Amino acid sequence: MKQSIKVLQDLIWQLECIKYPRMPKEYIAKRKYTDANANGLTKCIIHFVKANGYQAERISNTGRYIDNSKVVTDSMGFQKRIGSGQYIKGTGTNGTADISLTIKGKSIKAEIKIGKDRQSEAQKKYQADIERAGGIYIIVKDFDEFINFYKKFIETN
Repeated sequence: MKQSIKVLQDLIWQLECIKYPRMPKEYIAKRKYTDANANGLTKCIIHFVKANGYQAERISNTGRYIDNSKVVTDSMGFQKRIGSGQYIKGTGTNGTADISLTIKGKSIKAEIKIGKDRQSEAQKKYQADIERAGGIYIIVKDFDEFINFYKKFIETN
């Protein structure tokens, strides 16, 4: 297990012990974290930032599926579904980052990229907009990388 993940587990466990003081510590389970996939890394970052007293939230800009199908009964009495559905675009900003953070009063947007995943043109434009407005935009590939950014950011701000 990566040292950064272990540090996160221990930090969250200590906070759980404080939250539930009457519970014997040996009965408080340590949460499991991973940065091997985008969901896991996002969770690591959000939990770490919140555990340190700052604000963090996942940004979701996915569209939604509208099901236009219906169930019909054929002449033999069998039911089947006919028709189709459609996927409609989300209403958020194209290219928006995966995580919004506020640390020491500064706006930080974090884009999660695992493996060969790369920024789209819309994400590059969004990054430029954030930086032009004075915000900070980071691309995070693993939890160690985020911890290094966080430590440098805390020291310099």
